[in-house]
Amino acid sequence: MAMSSYEIVRRSIEFTGPERLPLHIGNPQKSDVRTVRWNFIGEGDHNLKKSYDEWGCLWVRSGEQNMGQIKGHPLSSWHNLNTFHWPDPNNHTFFEGMESRFANCEGKYVITTIFMLLFERMWALRGFENLLADFYLERENVDNLADHILEFDLGIIQNISQRFNKRIHGLLFSEDWGTQQGLMIKPQLWKDFFKPRYQKLFNAIHEKGWHVWMHSDGRINAILGDLIEIGVDVINIEQPNIVGIEEVGSQYRGQICFETSVDIQKTLPFKSPDEIRKEAHSLLQHWAHPCGGFIIEMHDDNIMALGLAPEKIQIMMDAFSEADPWKTR
Repeated sequence: MAMSSYEIVRRSIEFTGPERLPLHIGNPQKSDVRTVRWNFIGEGDHNLKKSYDEWGCLWVRSGEQNMGQIKGHPLSSWHNLNTFHWPDPNNHTFFEGMESRFANCEGKYVITTIFMLLFERMWALRGFENLLADFYLERENVDNLADHILEFDLGIIQNISQRFNKRIHGLLFSEDWGTQQGLMIKPQLWKDFFKPRYQKLFNAIHEKGWHVWMHSDGRINAILGDLIEIGVDVINIEQPNIVGIEEVGSQYRGQICFETSVDIQKTLPFKSPDEIRKEAHSLLQHWAHPCGGFIIEMHDDNIMALGLAPEKIQIMMDAFSEADPWKTR
């Protein structure tokens, strides 16, 4: 009997032998992973050029529908901290209608999400440059800010667990930590300030029986070992050439499940079909373990944003399929 989508993804994450490569793609029928969201937009209304999210951050967009940028930071002055209205994780409207979103998830691996988990939400509220200075000049205030956000995240995890625990298998979040050259802050500061807070969050996720899925762009090599140590199960890397395919594989293959595609920054948009195939095969060679540890990821928003030709996506998918280390049929 063929494994269910859930079983294939779980076995890849836990290194217990899937029968093929799992897919996390835009096509809901073919994807092994489905996302069930709660009612927290996080970046405001995409249909408006200007809108506020639930934290009071002002998002500004071009005329086209897109994610936009944060141009208004409600805590740009610390004087606003005492009167700031923190969102309530127990707000029942966040979870209204969520039940219906589990339709057609039978047999799938189901994830839910928290948008802008900690670092990203901190700079969204405070402003990026302000926040970087705060670590040295306003430590008490920045501790307070981080802990308020942490409390909210833990409350959301608890509420979703109470309502839908048996139907959720993983929690996905985004925290972009890397530039093209390295970490955005000193690794020791990350270890001192963020690592124990992430540990608390990841412990809470694991206590619910869920896997921890993390997306981070850029060269995050300096903290990848720490992320594994504190419990990240799946790391989403869309720029494998930035972190180094062979470099990362030699250090961490078999310790974490990689969710990735051929590099969306350098390879897919600009390289030849032969180069796309070669990189897909290299990723499987260096990142996939004989017992698991690899998920193919490609989403419609990346395809649209990069203007990728469908035939290039097909070349990549075919290359992964022909080199699938676990395929049994």
